[in-house]
Amino acid sequence: MNPIALSKWIPNLTHPLVIAGPCSAENEEQMLITAKALKEIELVRIFRAGIWKPRTRPNSFEGVGAMGLAWLETVKKETGLLTTVEVANAEHVELALKHNVDILWIGARTSVNPFSVQEIADALRGVGIPVMVKNPINADLALWIGALERFANSGINKLVAIHRGFSTYEQTHYRNQPNWKIPIELKRLFPNLPIICDPSHIAGKRDLVEKVCQKAMDVDFDGLMVETHFDPSIALSDAAQQVTPQRLDEILNNLQYRTPFSSDRHFDAELDRLRSKIDRIDREIIDALQMRMEIVEGIGEAKIKGQVTPLQMERMQAMFNMRLQWGKDAKLREEYIKELYGVIHNESLKKQTDMMNLHKDGIKK
Repeated sequence: MNPIALSKWIPNLTHPLVIAGPCSAENEEQMLITAKALKEIELVRIFRAGIWKPRTRPNSFEGVGAMGLAWLETVKKETGLLTTVEVANAEHVELALKHNVDILWIGARTSVNPFSVQEIADALRGVGIPVMVKNPINADLALWIGALERFANSGINKLVAIHRGFSTYEQTHYRNQPNWKIPIELKRLFPNLPIICDPSHIAGKRDLVEKVCQKAMDVDFDGLMVETHFDPSIALSDAAQQVTPQRLDEILNNLQYRTPFSSDRHFDAELDRLRSKIDRIDREIIDALQMRMEIVEGIGEAKIKGQVTPLQMERMQAMFNMRLQWGKDAKLREEYIKELYGVIHNESLKKQTDMMNLHKDGIKK
């Protein structure tokens, strides 16, 4: 992928890029009232609205369909805002292009399906319109990258990734788990790819939207897509997560925007000193992991001799409980310790399993 920077295709861009508008287009009046209020917010450059709404279950509001595209044209004419809409198939693409939509976005339920993504990418071959791709509903970085690559392979170089969180069975205070490490890894792999955050779908509740927006700015995202309705209480979809234009303006004014550099001449020296400490500690951690793996190999050899299975649930649970207590004593988050030792134990188990398989192969020969 070789994406073009946002500043190259959005004139007079300021940071962050803000996209706002209702979850769903409901009627022309709703669109215009909301858009005219958003026009007064300096950072808002793009108006969004869902025309086709893929719902989890039927018999709920699934969008007004193609008639909403004419409303988007009116919004663009009367406010000067760029417009964006979600498309889920080639027919949607054709209709959106016919109504002069400026930017298309691919929803999470579409980006999870390579067949659907390829259909849309094929329909856009040679068009050159900007495309924003939301992360798939499941936490799969490769699938997200694959969707972006399909558009890049069709000649789309105005690409944006949208982080909207991931579905999970676990009950949390978020609608969709942020799993920030996934978009951060995407940013590391593709540093020139613009990434924006959809705090509305992560939060699920308007009271959490500002917190998620701030986190996105803290990890240096390029922008925000915030669901905004002139009166969320009467919204036909996702009413709980939408904010008013006035509240959006407050959120944007409250945000603290970090910079990669400091004007304090002592800052770099202090940061280098602390980073050197981190480097030394990480070197010690790597050495300790190497020593641990050598011991794991010894345990594997003993299990082979004793004809004992690699996975021993009782020992594993006791080990996890002990590490969790150590972490608690050290005032470290339980989830951090669980994830860390989950990776360490899985690697140890893989090592012992590989050793046993090699031993079996040796006996057969």
